[in-house]
This record gives sequence, structure tokens and C-alpha cells, in this order.
Amino acid sequence: MTTTFLRTQGGNIVDGKNKAVRLRGVNFGGWLMMEAYFMHAPNRPEQLMKSEFAKTLGKTALAALERSFRGNFIQASDMRQVAQWGFNCVRLPFHYRVAQGHAEYLDQAIRWAKSCGVYVILDLHAAPGAQNNDWHSDSLGEAALWTKMSNRRRVYELWEFLADRYKDEPTVAGYDVLNEPVLDDTAVLNQFYRQTIKAIRNSDKKHMLFIEGNRWAQDIAPLDEFKDDNWVYSMHFYEPLEYTFNFVPHLRYPLRSKAGTWGKTAMRGRLQGYYDLAKERERPVHVGEFGVNFRKGHGHEDIYLRDLVACFDDFGFHWNYWTYKAIKHFMFPDGIYSYYPNPPWVNRPGPVTGWNRWKDFWPKHKKEMTRSWQTQAFTLNAPVLKELREK
Repeated sequence: MTTTFLRTQGGNIVDGKNKAVRLRGVNFGGWLMMEAYFMHAPNRPEQLMKSEFAKTLGKTALAALERSFRGNFIQASDMRQVAQWGFNCVRLPFHYRVAQGHAEYLDQAIRWAKSCGVYVILDLHAAPGAQNNDWHSDSLGEAALWTKMSNRRRVYELWEFLADRYKDEPTVAGYDVLNEPVLDDTAVLNQFYRQTIKAIRNSDKKHMLFIEGNRWAQDIAPLDEFKDDNWVYSMHFYEPLEYTFNFVPHLRYPLRSKAGTWGKTAMRGRLQGYYDLAKERERPVHVGEFGVNFRKGHGHEDIYLRDLVACFDDFGFHWNYWTYKAIKHFMFPDGIYSYYPNPPWVNRPGPVTGWNRWKDFWPKHKKEMTRSWQTQAFTLNAPVLKELREK
């Protein structure tokens, strides 16, 4: 059972006995922030998908659908599975509306984690107004977090609320303040982080803060050295996208072109900059997301993961794999578990697929749909798990 608060010390993360702790685990993506591709739907904002469902079946039906999904997509058995695999940390992406109106889901995940001796990182994945203009922040095409001060104030208030709620909970490893911000003026981002840190510290002096770089958590160099002694650099690594996201089919790792070879040496060189900066500033590095579209090993994605995790370990980086589970898609990282069947509410041939079909089948097929969301209906991608577990 987790009984001590984690904190940073001299570039490391340590427990209450000053023993170094290496965080390794997964993301419970798609659960409390319902990104479209997890449900094999075109990548559109969550709010649009929900509004269309409610327009057809009503708000009461939508509320029932959400309760059923959240009660089945991730369960206590999933947290136990993560612990049995030997991982010690789950990053929990959430929509701000969940935290505001349904924080009991966060409470529940923390209880599960506590019973398994697993840490939880709370990750604000979709902020009021959206922190970038992509679907995965529930954006309608604008990053209005940066154009409206009222949205930023709502974030400060939200984190103050969450910090007060969990200030005495050591199962929470820390707060991932904002997922993948994107804006041109880094000064605005740094000011946002300073204000958020202040809001959290009004209630909570104990928990670590995970601070993501600009431009989808890629650029940490412009971040200020914040006046707080308990924060971690958090970055995401999906390079090269044409391979990890399968944007260009049939690529095999290592990638070879006229420009040269992209393999472990190039990978290590790309990560070296994060290591050097963090070492200079004596800050730990957390890789909050990395992953690859699974192709049964035909693209050598298992070797890619082997090399990448080895680099993380060589540099002393902490990490959470993206993601635990997803409905199998031909693009984007799709998890340690994948759902391969093709019932009518998935409907891979199209033209309407995934979530956009749910409104047509929910009234008469609730039980079948609910069972399809449970992990026992998914297939383990064993080579992925093998490379993540091996030291």
C-alpha cells in the first residue's frame, strides 16, 4: 500500500525514506476523456459526438451511456492487472467536466490504485476552452484557453479544488497540470503555470507537479525555472509520427531513407537534449506518453519499443505508455489491449463508424455494447507488453 508522498530531490523522484523511485506504467486513456479514435470514430471533439447522441436519444440516454461506459471500460480488475504486470503508476487523463461534476470517478480510481500499491498521476487532458486546437483537447478548432482569461481562471479554480480534495492522499503521485499545450507565446504559458502552481500550493504543499512543454509537450527548453522545489519536466515522445501513428503504412523499424537511418542512435540523440537540460536544472523527466500502432510485429514495433524503453532507462526517465486499451484502429497508438471484433457499433467498413453508430444501437443493444467495452473482450498485444515489462 502506498503510504508516503513522492517528491523530487536532486533530479530524482524519491519516497518518504529518500529512496529513489522510478515511475513506470500506462495511461488509462479514453476513459474519463473519450477521444474519438478509442471508439473507432473519426477524430472529432467529444462534445460534438455527445451532442449528436443527445439530439437523437436525449440527455437522459446520454447520461446512461456515459455511466455504463465509465463503469465498464476501466474497472478495478484493470488496476489490479497493471499492478500484476509489475507497473507502479497509472496516468489518468480526464476532461475538466468530469473533475467538476463527477470527481467520484477520480476518487474511485485512486481507491483502486491504493489497494494495489499503484500511484496515480492526475492529468488535465481537456481544459476549459481547450489548450490546443485538436480533437483530443475537445476543441472546436480554437485553443480558447489562451484567448480568454476567464478560461484560465477556471483552470486555477479547478486545480485548487482538486488539490484541496487530494492534499492528504499519498496514492496520488502528482498533478499533470495541462496536457499538450500549444501556443505561440511561451511567456503566456509560463505565467499560466506560475498561477496554476500558486493555486495548487494554496491547499497542497506535498504533491509533485508535472509540467509539460509547449507544442504538444515537445519543447521544454523555454519553460521557466519555477519557484517551487517539487516539480517534474513532462514530455511526450511519438517520433517518428509516420511510423508510430502508421501514417505511412508498411514502414519498418529502423527506418531507412536517403536522409539516413532512424534507429536507436537517432532516438538516443533526440532524447539527449531533454536529459542534458533536465540534468543542468536538476529536474526529473517524465515521459507522460509514448506508443506505437500495433501491427503484429510486422513493422518491428516491438523492437522500436525495446530500444525506446532502453533509452528511457539509460537516461533515468520515468514513463507511462499510451495506452492501456483501445478499439483496434489502423492509425494511432492503440494499446496493450486491442478490441478486434467488428460488431455494428464498430462497423469498420463504414461509412459511419464507431461512436457515431452508438446512437443507432444503444436502445436495443445496451448489454452487448457494455460487454464489448470490458477488457475481457479485448485481446492482449503480447509483444507490446513484453517489451514494456522487460528491464
